Amino acid sequence: MRPSAVRSSLSGRYLSFAEREEIALLRAQGCGVREIARQLGRSPSTISRELRRNAATRGGGLEYRASTAQWHADRRARRPKSAKLAVNGELRRYVQDRLSGAVQWPDGSAVAGPGVRWIGRRHGRRTDRRWGKSWSPEQISNRLRLDFSDDESMRICHEAIYQSLYVQGRGALRQELTACLRTGRALRVPRARARRGKSFVTDQVLISERPAEAVDRAVPGHWEGDLIIGLDSSAIGTLVERSSRFTMLLHLPPMSDQAPRVKNGRALAGHGAEAVRDAIANTITTLPVQLRR
Repeated sequence: MRPSAVRSSLSGRYLSFAEREEIALLRAQGCGVREIARQLGRSPSTISRELRRNAATRGGGLEYRASTAQWHADRRARRPKSAKLAVNGELRRYVQDRLSGAVQWPDGSAVAGPGVRWIGRRHGRRTDRRWGKSWSPEQISNRLRLDFSDDESMRICHEAIYQSLYVQGRGALRQELTACLRTGRALRVPRARARRGKSFVTDQVLISERPAEAVDRAVPGHWEGDLIIGLDSSAIGTLVERSSRFTMLLHLPPMSDQAPRVKNGRALAGHGAEAVRDAIANTITTLPVQLRR
């Protein structure tokens, strides 16, 4: 059976009931995971996960039935879903105690938090701050597998902990616990923000908009410029004629008036915009007019 004839779900990302019936039939015939995946046009990991997660376990085994698997999938896909930390009190207390660093031994003494390596942040030594005594969400998630190796209900990923602190509507944890995170932020901030302020180039002309005679290299006189930067802020400019590939080098010595460096000021090494402009103007004037288009 072709994969296109089997898939009938609204989204090709999820298995449909027809595909689950096909999986059950092929599984009953003794086909392996890769053979089933090949006939359905799915990844072997998708079939393996389906057989493991949606199997019928009431009989004490791992039998796969299409109706039971579809029931499991529909139940898992219901929305909205309650946050795991909101419905599991024991798990919520476990996470909160380690986020706040308030873990105690049976005798009442405090358990030292995980070691926090000093990495030279500008905010001072992290071990002296509150989050230096707390557990990170990643450490809590990994530790749950060791402390509750036989209890599958005591499992949570670190992203779910972050969402409970940052995402409105999933706040199963106390908001003041955000101060215990290593970042110390009360809100989630993207790692990279869009550049603000004035643009670097105004009224730019795209390469795709250059004349056709410059694109096909049919007419001489069109030049391309480039800048090569070396050690100790040394630089040299290049001008290449597109038709003949004739190359000219631009001498860019350091500027003589070495004024104190100013933030966002003019370049001092001799390869700033003004220096390159002057070097191009002095070099181009030595060429015939036909080669200066």
